Amino acid sequence: MYSLKTALGRLRTIGWWEGVSFLVLLLVAMPLKYFAGWPQAVRVVGMAHGVLFLLYVLAAIHAALDRNWTWKRTALVLAASLVPAGPFIVDAKLLAPEAAARA
Repeated sequence: MYSLKTALGRLRTIGWWEGVSFLVLLLVAMPLKYFAGWPQAVRVVGMAHGVLFLLYVLAAIHAALDRNWTWKRTALVLAASLVPAGPFIVDAKLLAPEAAARA
């Protein structure tokens, strides 16, 4: 995957997992809860997503401080975690080019 040795690499890795967990929550766990009567799916996936969301916020703040990002860029990266597939878009448009420029 991405290098875990840098703040940006950790953000990209956590962002990928956070994005996957959000989509699984919305597309798998929620239908299982409401259409199959299995609320346990939301509890399990929701907890995992919540932990990954908090890790994403912490990793974004760490990367912002490490890379001296502007408030606007930091807010955009943080806001991406609130939108389904947002972390994937931010990674492709903002983080991957920055990582490539540093490599």
